[in-house]
Amino acid sequence: MPYSTLLLDRENEIAVVTLNRPEKRNAISSGMIDDLEGALAAIESSEARVAILTGAGTVFCAGMDLEGLRGMASRSFEENLEDSRRMAVLYHRLYSFPKPVIAAVNGDAIAGGCGLATLCDFTLAAPQARFGYTEVRIGFLPALVSIFLVRQVGEKHARDLLLSGRLVNAEEAQRLGLVSEVVPSEALLARARELGQALLANSPASIETTKRLLLAYAEPELGRQLERAIEANARIRGGDDFREGVSAFLEKRKPNWTPK
Repeated sequence: MPYSTLLLDRENEIAVVTLNRPEKRNAISSGMIDDLEGALAAIESSEARVAILTGAGTVFCAGMDLEGLRGMASRSFEENLEDSRRMAVLYHRLYSFPKPVIAAVNGDAIAGGCGLATLCDFTLAAPQARFGYTEVRIGFLPALVSIFLVRQVGEKHARDLLLSGRLVNAEEAQRLGLVSEVVPSEALLARARELGQALLANSPASIETTKRLLLAYAEPELGRQLERAIEANARIRGGDDFREGVSAFLEKRKPNWTPK
């Protein structure tokens, strides 16, 4: 099927998904969510046994599309609830994907884009890549990613990243547990393919069963946590701080937060 926001290529038993909105810093749009869902479904039903996720241009994924941010503040709670659920479904799909997924992070992975990068089984990063959950800077909530982040790096590191909204470089991201390996930029995709080939030498049945077993450890707690996060994500979009934060971000000024 044709995709408007990404490219899907097959290299024998390795599928390569390239986020392809470089002019928008590969930001996540409604169309990209649909395309990623479609690409994952296509890979799962194909003979590919490993997937690589990367970005076109100099950025992996800058998070939510600006048009999406503008629209959130004017939607009803029910509309935002449904929108939040779509992103949660995509994250869960990536987290529970039965075949190994390797992220080749060629540049910044911010907010929702950081979620995409770190939910993969392996996260390779170029030295210039930066990682961060910057939602608090615009009055938003890193609700969905927080569930997975605590599991990956522990609560103390998760609190640091989520409450500060700071960006960390690839080396620190590796130290924290967000990144598996830092690879020179020119060798990033080659290293991802090399890792993919190593995985192809393993038993497909063993890999899929192992992934299902790891997922079983997290369920059903994960489902309950996602439902709570979906509601919190939708609810904060109707708040004054979110409207002010988005306006300040778009107008390139400091936000004037509502006193509590």
